[in-house]
Amino acid sequence: MIAAERKLRRLAAIFLAALVALILATPASAAKIDDQFHAWLNSDLWPEANAKGISRKTFDAAFDGVKPNLKLPDLVMPGKKATTPRKQHQAEFGSPGAYFAEKTVRAVTAGGRTRAAANARTIAAIEKRYGVPGEVLLAIWGRESGFGAAKMPYDAFEVLGTKAFMATRKDFFRTELMAALEIVERGLAPVGAMKSSWAGALGQPQFMPTSFLNHAVDFDGDGRVDIWNSVPDTLASIANYLVHYGWVKGRGWGFEVTVPEAVSCSLEGPDQGKRISEWADMGIKRVAAKPFPARELKAEGFLLMPAGRSGPAFIVTPNFYVLKQYNTSDLYALFIGHGADRIANGDSNFSGRWGAVGGLHRSDIAGLQRALEAKGYDVGSADGLPGFKTRRSIGEWQAKNGRAATCFPDADLVTALK
Repeated sequence: MIAAERKLRRLAAIFLAALVALILATPASAAKIDDQFHAWLNSDLWPEANAKGISRKTFDAAFDGVKPNLKLPDLVMPGKKATTPRKQHQAEFGSPGAYFAEKTVRAVTAGGRTRAAANARTIAAIEKRYGVPGEVLLAIWGRESGFGAAKMPYDAFEVLGTKAFMATRKDFFRTELMAALEIVERGLAPVGAMKSSWAGALGQPQFMPTSFLNHAVDFDGDGRVDIWNSVPDTLASIANYLVHYGWVKGRGWGFEVTVPEAVSCSLEGPDQGKRISEWADMGIKRVAAKPFPARELKAEGFLLMPAGRSGPAFIVTPNFYVLKQYNTSDLYALFIGHGADRIANGDSNFSGRWGAVGGLHRSDIAGLQRALEAKGYDVGSADGLPGFKTRRSIGEWQAKNGRAATCFPDADLVTALK
């Protein structure tokens, strides 16, 4: 009996030891990740920060009490491999039409018109210096932070630290984290002011830290760059950013058009530009029977069909792709251009209708992209996001296989390309 009890106790001890070992080895253990994070801070990040002139005082203040935020998107747990998520984390990854909900657009346009009047002298001075229309600046300001009203609930060092440690784009966020430390080290902002979005973007224009260092300006003349509280600094910093990326003074962002069936949707993209007069000769026309401005006819334009044949179409200018430098989404740049038009000219929606597209998981689109890549198509990246290279590759494959070219992923295409 005693021997049996001893055997049971030994088995129980072995089981308990194995259970403890399993828990300690589990990659997603929050306590273990905290320990790994702080070891990484001290042994990996601090030496680089120190070499770049960051003081220990700044470093310790930035990370005082900071732990990894495991609720942030696009993380890769230690010991795990990155995978394409099934679902999306941002609206622009879903149905294109949902991104232009009238309530959202109208909040930006109505707020923009109010602030255009309230800040008329400042905006006129910024337009004179930078050549960027005020309505574009207002649309970005409204979209990014609700004209400064949006709450920024995250600690920038928590977000950037977590993502530099365990995100899918570690190197990108490590660079941004170093820039955030530099902002504090140089006295441009205190640690307590470094509140951000879930992506680590700062202030009313939602600049990443490197963009703050490179493009933020003091336009109100008070001797400091303040994108958290100063409207002149905020708007001028946005303008300076756009000019840096090539804003062409005197041109707009683009025009909504109708595209005849004879013109392939696979002609989309910034690498397939034509003079706008050439697009017009192909039968592409502005909506509402408006002519293209005469000054634009000899200039280059590009076909944009963000939902393929299931939504509005546009001929855009190089300035559209400058807007994409602010956020690398066709829908974002289109929202800003459309919002700017409505701020300047009054509320008027797109003429074209958004069809019933979308509804696929991001992982479904990534699988479709990999299948197209295997057939020799350039989809840009198999990231699950239907950008212009994916859209036009779909159209080319459809035409080659006797299908009507829609240039947008759907469930039938996912099945056909498996």
